[in-house]
Amino acid sequence: MAQIGLHSLAQKLGVKRRAMELDAILEGLDPEQRLAVTNIRGPLCIIAGAGTGKTRVITHRIAYAVAAGVTDPTKTLALTFTARAAGEMRARLRTLGVPNATARTFHSAALKQLMYFWPYSFGGSFPKLLTTKGSFLGDAMARSDTSLVPGVATLREISGEIEWAKSLQTAPNDYVEEALGAGRSLRIPNGRPDKENFAEIAKVYQAYETLKHQERIIDFEDVLLLTVGMLEEDRDVRERVRDQYRYFTVDEYQDVSPIQQRLLNLWLGNRSDICVVGDAAQTIYTFAGATSEFLLAFQHRYPQAPVVRLTRGYRSTPEIIEMANRILKEGGANHTHELTSVNERGEKLELDSFHSVNAEVSAVVQKIIALGKVHSDIAILARTNTALDPFESALKGAGIETQIKNSERFFDRTDVRDAMRVIRSASVLPSDENDWFHDLESVLRPFGSADYVRAFITLGKQMKEAGAPNLRAFLRELEDRAEQNNPPTLPGVVLSTLHAAKGLEWDHVFLVGVSDGALPIASSSDIEEERRLFYVGLTRAKRTVHLSYAGEPSEFLRPLITTSN
Repeated sequence: MAQIGLHSLAQKLGVKRRAMELDAILEGLDPEQRLAVTNIRGPLCIIAGAGTGKTRVITHRIAYAVAAGVTDPTKTLALTFTARAAGEMRARLRTLGVPNATARTFHSAALKQLMYFWPYSFGGSFPKLLTTKGSFLGDAMARSDTSLVPGVATLREISGEIEWAKSLQTAPNDYVEEALGAGRSLRIPNGRPDKENFAEIAKVYQAYETLKHQERIIDFEDVLLLTVGMLEEDRDVRERVRDQYRYFTVDEYQDVSPIQQRLLNLWLGNRSDICVVGDAAQTIYTFAGATSEFLLAFQHRYPQAPVVRLTRGYRSTPEIIEMANRILKEGGANHTHELTSVNERGEKLELDSFHSVNAEVSAVVQKIIALGKVHSDIAILARTNTALDPFESALKGAGIETQIKNSERFFDRTDVRDAMRVIRSASVLPSDENDWFHDLESVLRPFGSADYVRAFITLGKQMKEAGAPNLRAFLRELEDRAEQNNPPTLPGVVLSTLHAAKGLEWDHVFLVGVSDGALPIASSSDIEEERRLFYVGLTRAKRTVHLSYAGEPSEFLRPLITTSN
């Protein structure tokens, strides 16, 4: 009887401890977030507006499901669209006591599976992975007998068209018909009609695929296509993969492509433990094959799926949120998912017009100087990379550091690899683990004040404050980031296109070049996608938004101009 009593007591203590763990995970969540986090079985759709805490909800929901015993963390897969977002999820999950859950991009998850099962399904060694298409496309153009002239703009357009076609599983022979049917538009500077250029691109596309086959090379789009083929054709591999992952979460679900959805279906099988998180108002990648149709039709596929809407904006001030809501309404679409800021009122949005781009650049730089803030809290956002060039030059001329999104691969730099080697050596030495951050500062001191040193120090401070136990934990974080190409934040004013800014945030945002013909960009055939892109840019800001243009204003500025008058 005594043994039975002790067993019963142990059970009660276990239940109480689990209840305390669950309560701790829910602490600080608003009612809608709590509803999403506690909905841990079966399909779930979360509509999460900009700045409503979706990453917090995703990670807390996974932690809650693990603590409740609904899923094993090693069988949990969270899918994102950027390496940075995946790294942020892994870091938050570690803080929540779930270090073994997997968070990866679609491409990263597929690549890992493809590499592991390649000998079983395809035989031989894994082919070389093409990380950039530029020079390879140049060779394909030379072999294709095309009349297109190689150049940065032309190569960029061809690369984008090939990526779009492959995301829709469109072969070279079908490309022209599909491109015309989809209303694609090109920015190839040769003055020829798009239909003629589509035919030329089809030649290059065919030559590109032939050349890859001859050289035994695959690109990132092939990774998805080959993984889909492998899982569809090889039942044994398919069952092993399905046994590996049983609990799925998909972030930014409004931007999945048909090939990504096809892959997700294969991972899921006939199971329904899937949570999708997205916002149709932030669909900005349809030009690359993404579509919000899967998000909007989720309840048709899973009629039993609850839909939780997150509408409390924690990022931006009411002034920013109110203008962002108005921008969407101006499109005439039925945008019912309006945000409400929970923050105190702040400064009005600023709008400045200039007679020239040079005048605009000069004024923006002076405003940044006047802010006198930490420059990494400031971003300049524009529609294209070209529009950012004069701002970069002017900031450097003023002695202000800059960082450009999506430029050089941070972890491929020799100096960064050298610094990591020194940190790795120091991490195995005996030290006072209560002061490991001091050790980090010491080993990095010989590298001076280079940008990557300051980035490492900033990350170290953040991890120390978050409770990282030692230098080995910091090194593991760096190695994890290197694998995912997810660099720590660099110092300086951020220069970014609106597309590259998705998922990021800053205290102060300068939205520049908001002029007629630039935003919406003249070559776009989808005015509503351009409107959503502008909406995304506005909602990156936490405290202030400064809009500017040279010449005639964009039609998107109409609500702000009306308000100003």
